[in-house]
Amino acid sequence: MSFKPSDLRIGVLGGGQLGKMLAQEASKLDIELTFLDKSKDFPAGKVSPHFIEGDFNDYNTVMNFGKNMDIITIEIEHVNLKAFFDLEQLGKKVFPQPHILQMIQDKGLQKQYFLEHGYPTAPFLLVQDTHEVQLKIDDGSINYPFVQKNRTGGYDGKGVSIIKNNSNLDLLLLGPSVIEQLADIHTEISIIAVRNSRGDCKTYPGVSMDFHPTANLVEFLNCPAGLSAELESQAESLAFRLANELGIVGLLAVEMFVNKDGTIWINEMAPRPHNSGHHTLDNGATSQFANHIRAISGLPLGQTHGDRAAIMINLIGEKDHSGPVRYQGMESCLELDGVHIHLYGKSETKPFRKMGHITVTGMDLDECRRKANFVSNTIKVIS
Repeated sequence: MSFKPSDLRIGVLGGGQLGKMLAQEASKLDIELTFLDKSKDFPAGKVSPHFIEGDFNDYNTVMNFGKNMDIITIEIEHVNLKAFFDLEQLGKKVFPQPHILQMIQDKGLQKQYFLEHGYPTAPFLLVQDTHEVQLKIDDGSINYPFVQKNRTGGYDGKGVSIIKNNSNLDLLLLGPSVIEQLADIHTEISIIAVRNSRGDCKTYPGVSMDFHPTANLVEFLNCPAGLSAELESQAESLAFRLANELGIVGLLAVEMFVNKDGTIWINEMAPRPHNSGHHTLDNGATSQFANHIRAISGLPLGQTHGDRAAIMINLIGEKDHSGPVRYQGMESCLELDGVHIHLYGKSETKPFRKMGHITVTGMDLDECRRKANFVSNTIKVIS
């Protein structure tokens, strides 16, 4: 069967750094992506000439964009769902499928799905507003400490609040939310599954995540995750089962808590390329971005296990810097073997804004950690 990749018209909603890396990987197969987002100055616009300026939350804009594509995909969840359903009805291939995206957009629906399908997750309640939270605290239905998450719209640590006691009630989030028991976490991990339109499915090895103490963003990502073989197998099996039961086409990142008692709770899912898979660009695996393109195009999946250990460092803006971006200490980092710098091309930095990432690869995590500590202490995003 002959195949000309450049004949595929693939549209991507979102033009941020995930879109940029999708475009760079797709170009290796001569697949051109067309992006829809508000400004060509966004990261994907720096590498793709096919960029349409518009709002991916506007129904008519998404419909007009999608009608000219064979396949429509996303690099951000918060898009116009009605347009996705209608494009699917018109016979367009929409991946992830709209009904899956509808569930994942709402953290409450995610939690209900986990519960109804027998997936382990933190005990939870769904509430409508802060008044209901207070009532449930008063009647003992909610106990401290707990985590509150907005049902929709949250990302990169936004829309999440940890309430430890009465003095934290001013931190309660407005609107419908999920209230969860605070997990007794040993480590947070992520497993990325990829499933193509033929139904073939693979998982990437788990990664563990170390979080920035104030930004609530991943600061270091470690691969391998350092789990026992039993826990690694259990986590990969959960992600594999989820991807197949959902029938998703494309990527599914499944974030999990490994608790101190040895249990695993699924935290949440993302149906797109994910921060926890950036290291796959450099560790010898087929990258998550390349496999996403393969999956939605109906192509065979690439191998998901790399041949090198890796630590990924998020490059975020220093807390006291806003304005035109500059990178301090980059030259010293570029001199090191196994240091791979990925700048997203954002012209303005803000405190804790993601400006890029660095992957450090080596024979084992100890080697990676030595280099990662140097890199983390050396390179700074300033203005």
